[in-house]
Amino acid sequence: MKHALAALCSVLLIGSPSLPAHASMNLALDKGCLTCHGNPPRGRAPTIPDLAREYAKFRGQETEILRLSAHLREHHLFDGVPAHERLSAEEAEHFVRWLVDGGRQGL
Repeated sequence: MKHALAALCSVLLIGSPSLPAHASMNLALDKGCLTCHGNPPRGRAPTIPDLAREYAKFRGQETEILRLSAHLREHHLFDGVPAHERLSAEEAEHFVRWLVDGGRQGL
């Protein structure tokens, strides 16, 4: 579960499910998610593909997706991750949905 939450953070990346995958990767780049969740990852942070694998189990679980989105932004998560805390509710939800759908890198 810790990796799943990190994914959200890392991801630092999801908004509207109607946005294309490249919009999510661009958001991840813009928000600095790849600084920790890139390849290689920083410390023990999971990579975007790791997060996508972990979050795939939440596909179709709307309540869980919304819970994970809110949790991603919480200030106490991982001793506080400023990049996660700066995400808007919409950005966090977009990132989580993007991860749940496989986190495809459509650059």
